[in-house]
Amino acid sequence: MTPQVLERGTRWLARAGLRPTRQRLSLAGLLVGDGCNRHVTAESLFAATRANDEKVSLATVYNTLRAFCQAGLMQEVVVDGSKSYFDTRVDDHPHFYWEDSAELTDAPADELEITQLPKPPAGTEIARVDVVIRIRRSAV
Repeated sequence: MTPQVLERGTRWLARAGLRPTRQRLSLAGLLVGDGCNRHVTAESLFAATRANDEKVSLATVYNTLRAFCQAGLMQEVVVDGSKSYFDTRVDDHPHFYWEDSAELTDAPADELEITQLPKPPAGTEIARVDVVIRIRRSAV
């Protein structure tokens, strides 16, 4: 891990008050070390740790991603009941889910307009609205 990647990961963790353990720094470096946002699954992040010769278990990857979400560093985007992606971009924005490649990417927020939401049941409030637009490449 380069000093720049390590520094970015350390700052990212500090922003949320998370202790920079070896595993957290390793995962943070992979997630934000180059300054770009990522959409990852636990499995894809685990594969990236293996490709970089990092010693992190799949269970640790899952637990750390959940901790990053709880700390506000990431958000979980559930595509269907069995597939979750973790997004390092935490502002409200829509996503494209590419059905043919199982990839999640950002969709242009300025092209989405939601004019009204249903009133939530009594005693509740809307916490978040997730917009996932499923797409596939058309046969030409």
